[in-house]
Amino acid sequence: MNTPWSFSTLPGRGALLVLALLGVHASAALGEDVARKSPPGLYCHDGLLMKDGKPYRGIGANDFALFSRILANPRDTAPLDNLKALKRAGVPWVRFMGCGFWPADQKLYRADKAAYFQRFDQVVRAAEECGIGLIPSLFWNFATVADVAGEPMDQFGNPRSESIAFIRRYTTEVVSRYQDSPAIWGWEFGNECNLAADLPNASSHRPPIVPVLGTPRERSGRDELHFAQLRTAFDVFGRTVRQIDKHRILVTGNSIPRASAYHNLRDHNWTLDSEAQFGEILLRDNPDPFDVICIHLYPEPKGIYPGGAHTVDEAMALATKYAARAGKPLLIGEFGAARELGLPPRQRAVFEEFLRAVAKNRVPLAAFWVFDYRPQDDCNVDFHNDRSYMIDLVSQANRQP
Repeated sequence: MNTPWSFSTLPGRGALLVLALLGVHASAALGEDVARKSPPGLYCHDGLLMKDGKPYRGIGANDFALFSRILANPRDTAPLDNLKALKRAGVPWVRFMGCGFWPADQKLYRADKAAYFQRFDQVVRAAEECGIGLIPSLFWNFATVADVAGEPMDQFGNPRSESIAFIRRYTTEVVSRYQDSPAIWGWEFGNECNLAADLPNASSHRPPIVPVLGTPRERSGRDELHFAQLRTAFDVFGRTVRQIDKHRILVTGNSIPRASAYHNLRDHNWTLDSEAQFGEILLRDNPDPFDVICIHLYPEPKGIYPGGAHTVDEAMALATKYAARAGKPLLIGEFGAARELGLPPRQRAVFEEFLRAVAKNRVPLAAFWVFDYRPQDDCNVDFHNDRSYMIDLVSQANRQP
């Protein structure tokens, strides 16, 4: 039965209870209002990773082939169904290749952009429908950009090159098209570009030559990447995104620096870097306007991690330390435990070690490698193979405060 009441007729404790309940409702309404007014996707504020007005932490998956499978066959709906299944399983976001891997895979983009983006639309629309977040990596195989432009890699350092023009054009088209989608959580440049820079044996690590897939028939010293060239490409990408999207996180997609990256650059040798030298390179690799520090981290069989660390936890703690100094949250774009580590119990133990380190170091964003990518069976995790427990472990970790 409804009974009229007023504050004046309630006992003291009852009045306090009502006021408290009103406060709860007011707080909830305020929280909803803040969420509505907050920038879309993930963004940074005072060194914290934020979503919907609150600090955010979440472990996701690398769904590498999510778009490339649709690009190859728009009738293949399995990748889209997988998004829904991941969301139901407690995986809140995915990182994926937002382009073709080889020059040949970019033929549709060059020949029929409407058809190309219709396929990209399928991915974004499916993510919107199930509420999973997306971080597309727009230039995954960095050499493909130069190959499509018909230029050697050194032209990444030329602001007027066709390679840089391609980066600016493709970034503008993708970001403009999807800037209003709630499914987009951030924008990533490429995959581990830093690992190819300034190597003492660079002539042995030029981009692959596969003419049938659209690469040149030969490479030269001009295809040996230097970080100064990569920095120009980073800057163009970042400024282009920020002209359109002022808030979502910008991610380099870089791996953790090589253990000798500082000496690779300065002395052209493989001397191990000190902690301070590691920190210098880590921050160099993730310059402004990129607002997170991105690394990829895997177990080192010999226990030799960059900066003098000896374990996964120590390496993560070191990266967290320098990220905090820069006022940027840490993002671990890839981690995992491959079959090559040994029998399944060993794989599970290493995977759990990573999850404990992520929790201990309060890493706000991380993603395991790799979901539903059968060509890389050594690392593949899906809902039906013997490594499916990794999805369950990630879901459990995401439920922890």
